[in-house]
Amino acid sequence: MTGNDVLQDNFIRIRDTAHRVVDGLEPAHLQWRPDPEANPIAWLVWHIARVQDDHVAEVAAREQCWVQDDWAARFGLPAETMETGFGHTPEEVARVRPGSPQDLLAYIDVVTEETLRWLPGLSAADLDAVVDESWDPPVTLGVRLVSVTADSWAHLGQAAYVRGLLDRAVEVDDGDGPTG
Repeated sequence: MTGNDVLQDNFIRIRDTAHRVVDGLEPAHLQWRPDPEANPIAWLVWHIARVQDDHVAEVAAREQCWVQDDWAARFGLPAETMETGFGHTPEEVARVRPGSPQDLLAYIDVVTEETLRWLPGLSAADLDAVVDESWDPPVTLGVRLVSVTADSWAHLGQAAYVRGLLDRAVEVDDGDGPTG
């Protein structure tokens, strides 16, 4: 298995795990927070897709999926926003509102498809190429992609945890909807 194969497998697993976390949720459940400052599932999965879209588009020298299909409107955000979620306040987190669970999953699907279309063309030498000299040591393409997957896994773990709390809250609430 090559480094490229490992990256492809990770991006597929990230997408598939996001589907497992979101599947079966109602739109209101996407915004449920166990605490007023906690990140809801909608924001966590959106952030995963936005970071992947932003970072891969930059190194692949292509336009982000985000702007190609007017995704901002589908998430209740201004058309010109290119935010990825870094540094969002709780109020900014709350503004990320996908129209439906399907919109949320469709965005991560499109981003993953674009990533998987691009990755097979990369060589080991490409993965060793420096893409960001503002860090010490400079960041290679391989390190940048591993960073994207690592951030994704951290946020997917958070999303799965919130989903578990949500499922328990809905169960305790006799299925009428999330409490809190």
